[in-house]
Amino acid sequence: MRQKSTFKSMLAASLILGSGLSHAASNLVFCSEGSPAGFDPGQYTTGTDFDATSETLFNRLAQFQRGSTQVEPALASSWDIGEDGKRYVFHLRPGVKFHSTDYFKPTRAFNADDVLFTFQRMLDKDHPFRKAYPTEFPYFTDMGLDKNIAKVEKVDEMTVAFTLNEVDAAFIQNLSMNFAAIQSAEYADQLLKAGKAAQINQKPVGTGPFVLKRYQKDAQIRFTGNKDYWKPEDVKIDNLIFAINTDASVRAQKLKAGECQVTLNPRPADIESLKKDPNLLVPSEPGFNLGYIAYNVTRAPFDKLEVRQALDMAVNKQAIIGAVYQGAGQLAVNGMPPTQWSYDETIKDAGYNPEQAKALLKAAGIEEGTEITLWAMPVQRPYNPNAKLMAEMLQADWAKVGIKARIVSYEWGEYIKRAHNGEHDAMLIGWTGDNGDPDNWLGTLYGCDSVNGNNFSKWCDADYDKLVKAAKATADVEQRTALYKQAQHRLKEQLPITPIAHSTVYQPMRKDVKDFLISPFGRNSFYGVSNER
Repeated sequence: MRQKSTFKSMLAASLILGSGLSHAASNLVFCSEGSPAGFDPGQYTTGTDFDATSETLFNRLAQFQRGSTQVEPALASSWDIGEDGKRYVFHLRPGVKFHSTDYFKPTRAFNADDVLFTFQRMLDKDHPFRKAYPTEFPYFTDMGLDKNIAKVEKVDEMTVAFTLNEVDAAFIQNLSMNFAAIQSAEYADQLLKAGKAAQINQKPVGTGPFVLKRYQKDAQIRFTGNKDYWKPEDVKIDNLIFAINTDASVRAQKLKAGECQVTLNPRPADIESLKKDPNLLVPSEPGFNLGYIAYNVTRAPFDKLEVRQALDMAVNKQAIIGAVYQGAGQLAVNGMPPTQWSYDETIKDAGYNPEQAKALLKAAGIEEGTEITLWAMPVQRPYNPNAKLMAEMLQADWAKVGIKARIVSYEWGEYIKRAHNGEHDAMLIGWTGDNGDPDNWLGTLYGCDSVNGNNFSKWCDADYDKLVKAAKATADVEQRTALYKQAQHRLKEQLPITPIAHSTVYQPMRKDVKDFLISPFGRNSFYGVSNER
């Protein structure tokens, strides 16, 4: 009862926030699954962070159409690509306003200086703002953009040119991704002069469809609709509230009770009851995702291929898919989903074979009873709806071949941070595609440039990396496909990961919600969405 009255108070406050408007305030509550680590999108890699930042508060030069992998203009109204494929000239959209808040009042509209600040900070470790607020930009570096962008130039107030060292066939898609959110150079200057550069991560200023009003960690994030948005028809919600709860069952109950209008990542066990509720819609899409085990190849015994082969063979994938995904999972074989172009269907799993696994471990000199840590995610994700159960099943599978796995978990932000540092032996993790390009899987997750970022196996294989980089450096789709298929074979031979499953994505919502589209990238965007309650 107390939780309900608190929630009613929250909604009442929402109405007060909108009371200055000439119409009844439109409110939408999103049952979110976690707190963002911060509000500076360039620093982060997870959907939780991006939903609360770049999808609400910011824009990129280009963006993906909602519910699609197709790119469309955003802060750049158009762009030209040079004949050599290495020079991109962006023509910026005029009249776009940055948010006006109680901590920043812009004196000018968006222009080329903002684009330069955003990318120079990521490119240059000696950039004054980066020195004042030292941060890393894992997505930017994982994709090799720090090495491939030779320079970013201001042609004039409304034109910016990027020059690349090598052709990057996915460059526009890359700049449409969440990490490339455009920051205000004017706001950055204000923070720098005040000695408060770190506030860019707590008090964000963007050009996006919503403006941050208040954030209470592990409880709620409150946004208001941006009445000065450059695409006003996309702002149909006056007050957007992220109600944070890590328990999927609680989120489902709040949705049924009308305490939120949209939720995410339901437990497979809850899907049927959600579908039977006459007030709800439960649309679904085949998942553009992968749940997998990453083996840290820099730590013994995972530095031995035979050990990785053995643990891979010891995993009863079908049992896991049945228990964890409960009918909403498909067996994964490769390092990316079959819906991604260039997927190689000829690659097969070694199959479940605990006896062969035991023999491999013995041949590798691994003693029975060898202890390892197995990290289990603390959150539900479309690619892994119940990491705790999966970890327990893996623990049992590996015990049968003489490996004792101790299950470890941390709060989500800490989990990712420690994994970036390589503190794990084996870990459960996964990915939902970000831009529709194979490089977003094969380069971002397993390439050498990603070893300190999203490559949680810390695996750097020269033969593999050469193939992936060659594929990225040509625009010819047939050539790229052939190279990516070779890379998939090498990945399967060396086994830095064990792919487990691809899952169907379900997005439960109230029937009053209009025009909410399932993102193939697992994002939750509320521009263009209305609540007709």
